[in-house]
Amino acid sequence: MGQTKETITSTLLSREAFRQAVFDRDRFQCVFCDRPAVDAHHILERKLWPDGGYYLDNGAAVCEVHHLLCEKTAISVETIRQACGITRILLPPHFEADQAYDKWGNPVLPNGQRLKGELFDNPGAQKMLAKVLHLFTSWVKYPRTFHLPWSLGLSDDDKVIESLDAFLGQRVIVSEKKDGQNSSLYRAGLHARSIDGRHHPSQGWIKQFHAQIRHDIPENLRICGENLYTRHSIPYLALPSYFLGFSVWEKNICLSWDETLEWFALLGITPVPVLYNGPFDEQVVRDLWVGQDPEKIEGYVVRVADSFSYGEFRRKVAKFVRAGHVQTSKHWATQEIVKNSLRKKN
Repeated sequence: MGQTKETITSTLLSREAFRQAVFDRDRFQCVFCDRPAVDAHHILERKLWPDGGYYLDNGAAVCEVHHLLCEKTAISVETIRQACGITRILLPPHFEADQAYDKWGNPVLPNGQRLKGELFDNPGAQKMLAKVLHLFTSWVKYPRTFHLPWSLGLSDDDKVIESLDAFLGQRVIVSEKKDGQNSSLYRAGLHARSIDGRHHPSQGWIKQFHAQIRHDIPENLRICGENLYTRHSIPYLALPSYFLGFSVWEKNICLSWDETLEWFALLGITPVPVLYNGPFDEQVVRDLWVGQDPEKIEGYVVRVADSFSYGEFRRKVAKFVRAGHVQTSKHWATQEIVKNSLRKKN
């Protein structure tokens, strides 16, 4: 195929200009048959885009029959692009370039299974996905956390939060960013953020921990936190636990920080250290890094204290990361396991 994935680089069009440009490119004919085109189909649902997604390379001219098949994801987004001759894959800015998605933004795994994305519970999406719901796992990939504008650890592949508007006038929680493996725990299982299904020896401890609490986790909840059993680039010498929690989700809603702490207390989960809990003040948050030792702390994460939806994550959670935070010469998972240490009990 020779396709490359990119974020938005083409010109954003108006709704009318989008329809006209798509029809012109596809010669007013359905890209799948010889019927006249009646719809300019959004390859990736427009609700996934902060600007509506009216880009030529996110459109396909289709007849009524094939439009419905595309909406129902019976035709994959990859097949649609190929039919249109699209070689540049446009993605919403919060999507990941190495991840495959269906029309509604649900991640598609190599085995054909799908994860629940930000629009999964949308009534329109549920209606269209009715015949493929059996393909979905109960797992949800933890969202990508964008950087704060003053983050020192920005690289070319990183994303910066669009604005701080969602924090203004809000109570926020600033917690220490721990250098571990992002992990999600459910009643029925657990996974790392990558969700590749492979076992790593460093997951032995967290699997035992999960087995102890899993029956107390309600079916509709997932617990997210950092698995710190294995040393990555920062050595931890006095951890209160090898698993530190940072959020609790009910379906696709991240619970408020106060509700989160209640669940952590019930389940016996230690929360990540909180550096600040109060009204958002940019200078106060910036100053939290003053005097910190980058050899001992990776950075911090800011979130609104109130609950928010999966789709709001990119606006209501952001991180600051130390400069040069990736210090290991090889990815930690390929190296010999070196355990972090727990705090000595009195």
